Amino acid sequence: MRARIDVADVEAETKIRAKYLRALENEEWDLLPGPTYVKSFLRTYAEALDLDAKLLVDEYKLRHERLSDVELQPINAAAPGRERRRRTGPVLPPGAVFGLIVVGLVVALYLLGTWGGDGAPTEADRPAARQPEAPPATPPVAESKPARPRVVRLRLEATGQVYVCLKAGDRTLLNGVTLEPGQRTPTFRSRRFRLTLGNNGVLLRINGRPRPVAPSPDPIGMQITPTAGRRPLPASRRPVCR
Repeated sequence: MRARIDVADVEAETKIRAKYLRALENEEWDLLPGPTYVKSFLRTYAEALDLDAKLLVDEYKLRHERLSDVELQPINAAAPGRERRRRTGPVLPPGAVFGLIVVGLVVALYLLGTWGGDGAPTEADRPAARQPEAPPATPPVAESKPARPRVVRLRLEATGQVYVCLKAGDRTLLNGVTLEPGQRTPTFRSRRFRLTLGNNGVLLRINGRPRPVAPSPDPIGMQITPTAGRRPLPASRRPVCR
C-alpha cells in the first residue's frame, strides 16, 4: 500500500493468485495449500516487493513450523523376539544330511554321463559373440530463451527541478508534481507507463537500471513497456495532468 502497488500487478508478476497474496498479508495460513507453498509464496512475494526473503521465511519457520510426530519418533532396534526367530530354525539330523550328500553325488554323475562328450565343441555350439550396442543418440537440447518480464519497475530521481505527470493505464501516479533536485519517487510497477516531463532534469530507473533523459526544448513524452522499453510520444498522446 505504501508503494502504491496494485494486487493485480503483483499477481501478474509473481504468478501467485490474489487470494493467496491477501492471505499472506493477513497471515491466514489456513487458506494456503501448505507449509511448502507458504515458504515458496513468501520468498517470491518478498523478492517482488524488494524485501528480505530469507528473513521472512526464517520468521515463518520459527513461529509456525513444528516437527511432525514422525520426525520425533526414535529409531527402534529390532525386536528381540524377531532376532530369536531368525536364529532358531529347524535342525536336520546327521543321517538326513549324509543322505542328501549321497543323492547329490548320484545326480551329478548322471548329468555328467548324459551331457559329457569326447569331441571338442563346434562353431555351432559356441555362443555367438555379442556385438556392442551403439549408445543412444543424444537429442539436441534446445536453447531456452529467458522469459521477458511482464511488469516494469519505474522510479524517478530528480537531478534538477522538473515537472512530472505519470500515469499507468487509467491510474494517475504523479498528478503534475514538481520534483526538486535529489528528490526520489517510490518504485512503481505496471505493464505500461505514460510519462510527461517538463525537461530532462530527471534520471529514470527502469527495472533497477539508470536511464538518462535526452535534453529537449519542448516537454518530453514517452511510453515505457516491458517489451518495447522507452518510446517517445507525440504531443497528442502525452498524458495530461492538472
